[in-house]
Amino acid sequence: MRRAGGARDGRAGRPALWAWTAPALLALGIGMLAPAAHGAARIAARLAAAATTLSRQEPQTRPALVSGSPFAGTPAAGALFQVTPGGLGRHFCTATVVASPVKDLVITAAHCVYGKRPGDIAFVPGYRNSSHPYGTWIVRRIVVDAGWRAWRNPNRDVAFLVVGRPGRPGVQDRTAGERLGTGWPARTWVHVIGYPDGKQWPVICGNRARPFGRHQLRFDCGGYPDGTSGGPFLARWNGATGTGTVIGVIGGYEQGGYLESVSYSPRFGHAVRSLYRAAVAEARGAG
Repeated sequence: MRRAGGARDGRAGRPALWAWTAPALLALGIGMLAPAAHGAARIAARLAAAATTLSRQEPQTRPALVSGSPFAGTPAAGALFQVTPGGLGRHFCTATVVASPVKDLVITAAHCVYGKRPGDIAFVPGYRNSSHPYGTWIVRRIVVDAGWRAWRNPNRDVAFLVVGRPGRPGVQDRTAGERLGTGWPARTWVHVIGYPDGKQWPVICGNRARPFGRHQLRFDCGGYPDGTSGGPFLARWNGATGTGTVIGVIGGYEQGGYLESVSYSPRFGHAVRSLYRAAVAEARGAG
């Protein structure tokens, strides 16, 4: 894993690929011994084949023609922090407020947060130079797709976080929210924002996303190291207002990519829209 902060050796191997091909191989072995497991084995075989196909499409050229630049940030994008007994620890991933009727939803990559306790994570929108201009928001719920929970399917590497406190103004009231976009063309000009591990300022870069397989996006731009996982792919981004449409997050293949110059995202479609609806329902029931 390269993109979540602290994963210093992520480029040395392929843990993201192994994370979902290992269960596939195990399921295949079980299927040979137990006829009742043939259905699971077929699913595992398809996932393993998809992983192999994507690995063959991995970029062979290293350099990027453009590179991300530090900037002052935007209200809706922020950093995810560890919560410690002494306050906030280090930031480790990136997340973004998405517009919703509950006004308390944040989107990031599933690999950033799955397996963590909600109360151990805080979202700081607009974070820069150690300042918290829009407050600190403790995560109350983590909502991920069943495909990620069961298989670590990279096409489902998306999570919604419910933040804030019931009965109080939501984070969206402070920062506004980015629109959620599903079904967008893969070849779309986007701006991608991320918080590099250990840095006090976010980076931003604009370039055209392009397809990587059927279910992933690829974005070429340098300067996206550890910690930028979960950073939004923003289409139609307005630099004056800081608003746009989120059509992806750094994650997916290789949990976002092992090269700082190449980032990936799951393509947002029906599954992400369904997950969004589930998160809205979770938020309404989290009082």
